[in-house]
Order: sequence, then structure tokens, then C-alpha cells
Amino acid sequence: MAKDMTLLWGSGSPPCWRVQLMLEEKQLQGYNQKRLCFYKMEHKSQEVLDMNPRGQNQYKSQGNKLIPDSPEAQALMYQRMFEVLTLGQKMLDLVTYNFKVPEGERHDSAVQRIKEALTTELKLWEGYLNKTDCCLAGKEFTLADVAFYPVIAVIFRFGLSSERYPALAKYYNSLKDRPSIKASWPPHWHEPPELDVMKTI
Repeated sequence: MAKDMTLLWGSGSPPCWRVQLMLEEKQLQGYNQKRLCFYKMEHKSQEVLDMNPRGQNQYKSQGNKLIPDSPEAQALMYQRMFEVLTLGQKMLDLVTYNFKVPEGERHDSAVQRIKEALTTELKLWEGYLNKTDCCLAGKEFTLADVAFYPVIAVIFRFGLSSERYPALAKYYNSLKDRPSIKASWPPHWHEPPELDVMKTI
């Protein structure tokens, strides 16, 4: 079944990583894969643009259950899944500003606004994780964690302080050895990160 699939992915990309986590959680190993280099713009190639990126989950009964049964847990899972989009955007704003704007052209006020927005968002997630045993929507790993973990992993890679955000650090570290996360860990992360822009957040 998985041998008929081909995954096009980029190392360290949270959206790509989410798909890899899903495949691992659903025990769909053995798929074909092609790693794309974002720096070479391979993700904008005609091959990629010709594909339809949307699909449906055809493997509900296979592997780990990622959608809880109870309506309350489902509601929380979906809420956290959609909320993570805001965190991801705030993280991307800061990283992109540091990558794209030359150091001499950066405005302290702009950097400060971006950092404040990210700090506010991180404090919200810190509060969420202070109230849970393990995962975002209860004790089980769900789609909310599939969406969230790659984003928080990127943020820690770029220097977020474990001391300032102990609940986030506990969550991040407690799931590092999960088989799906280990199997999909970005290969280029064995090298040091290019930025430490989160260290003052």
C-alpha cells in the first residue's frame, strides 16, 4: 500500500514534517520519497506544481488512532490544530525577517513587535501545556500534536529558552523519542542551526 505512495518533502519544513509524522503514525513505511531542496527552489518545479496537494485520510483504521472518540476531545484537538497556525505564522514572521532583511536595514521597532507577538503566543501555549499530562488534547497523541510538534521543534532549534518555557520544553523533549518523530527527524538538523533568533524570546 505505502509502496504506491511518493512523498515530496523538504528537510525541517513543519508542513512536510507533519505529513511524515502522519505516515509514521499510520505505519505506512516503505513509501517512495524525494527530498526537495528549498534553496534551489525545487519545491516550485513544474513536477510539484502539477500535483494536487490535497487528499483524504484513507487509513483511519490503520496504525495509531489520531482523532479521539469523544466529542469534547475532538473539539479540543481541532481547536489546538487551528491555533497552531497562528504560532507557526508568528515564528515564520521572525525567522523570515531575519533571513530576508539585511541586518543594517532592520528596524528595532519592527523586530520588537514581531518578538512581542511571538512571546504572547508562546506564553499561551505554555499555559495550555501546564494543564495537560502529555499531549495537546489529552493523554493520547493526536492530529493536534502532529500539527504542533514540528513548529515547536523549529522554535527550539532556533534557540528558545527551556528555562523560560519549561512546559513547552517538557512537551518537546518528552516526544523526541516517539518512533514517528525519530523516523521523520530532519536530516540536516545534525548540523548547527543557521540562526539563534529565539534566544531572547
